[in-house]
Amino acid sequence: MPDPRFLVVLDADSTLIRNEVIELLADEAGRGPEVAAATEAAMRGEVDFATSLRSRVAALEGVPVTAFARVLARIEPTPGVHELIHAVHARGGRVGVVSGGFHEILDTIAPDLGVDVWRANRLAVRGGALTGQVEGGIVDAAAKAFSLLEWAGADAIPASQTIAIGDGANDLKMMDAAGLGLAFNAKPAVRAQADLVIGPVDLREVIPLLP
Repeated sequence: MPDPRFLVVLDADSTLIRNEVIELLADEAGRGPEVAAATEAAMRGEVDFATSLRSRVAALEGVPVTAFARVLARIEPTPGVHELIHAVHARGGRVGVVSGGFHEILDTIAPDLGVDVWRANRLAVRGGALTGQVEGGIVDAAAKAFSLLEWAGADAIPASQTIAIGDGANDLKMMDAAGLGLAFNAKPAVRAQADLVIGPVDLREVIPLLP
């Protein structure tokens, strides 16, 4: 198989999928509205992402791991995601997903959609329930940018041949590191700093921009 020609990296929540997974998990704890408000503030860049994520994950303490199946059943892939991933592969590219969300969900969604490589946070579990803590380092803005450059480097893809697609403030460093940064379903601060803004919530709009 020839080496990939280019790399497309997407955010997960509200980009690859229409949902915010942490809000779905918070619904299981009966704390959906407060976590949704905190997520919105983080995506707008009003608060530090890592600090915000830790406080939101703390609200999930006690949620049983059996809730993951219910959350997965509620996940909706973003319109056009299948077509975009197929087009990337057809043109000799690779697809990555890097998420401030969680491996527990992405490990099922990503391979089902045909994603080649992915990285996310991991939730700590004890006794069959969430502890309210994140295990290991947090996937924040810097980690997203690092992932894009690491994956590109592993395949000898120049940064100029990378595309980053995101919606929130924690995607801006990744978008800046990429050859092309696309704001998709994005907050105002992200639209203002992106190379291009995708208007419709349909990932097929990205296909004409592929190398």
